[in-house]
Amino acid sequence: MEKKSTVRAAKPQDIPAILALVRELAAYEKAPDEVSNTEEMMLKDGFGSTKIYDAFVAEYEGKIIGTAITYYRYSTWKGKCLYLEDLIVSESYRGIGAGKQLFNTCLEFGKQMGCKRMVWQVLDWNEPALGFYKTYGAHLDGEWINGSLAL
Repeated sequence: MEKKSTVRAAKPQDIPAILALVRELAAYEKAPDEVSNTEEMMLKDGFGSTKIYDAFVAEYEGKIIGTAITYYRYSTWKGKCLYLEDLIVSESYRGIGAGKQLFNTCLEFGKQMGCKRMVWQVLDWNEPALGFYKTYGAHLDGEWINGSLAL
């Protein structure tokens, strides 16, 4: 019988592993030098008095192999929404169902928190991720252009 990962809410001591996964994702997305976040910032923002995100981790044989990071955003058309900032499974553990477990956990969390929908971004060249989201019947909108501005 194949072992499955387990998913749970992240704890402060998980931050080093979560940040390592973020850096792995940045390298995969060809932007390894773009990560300026730190463990201290992630601890403050995820577990401090002004918490702004929630995180979940997937564990396999005692090792954190994946994470999902979410926060709330507001849609003037729909109301409270859950934004999935990152869904990351370490490359060597893809295919064991951890991504699906993390994604389903986020969907359930959003429902429990009264969110009307969950939204996320995916790079147009990331075929494995696009295929994954399509299995859920997700609407993948190629019309909107993302904007950002450094502060």
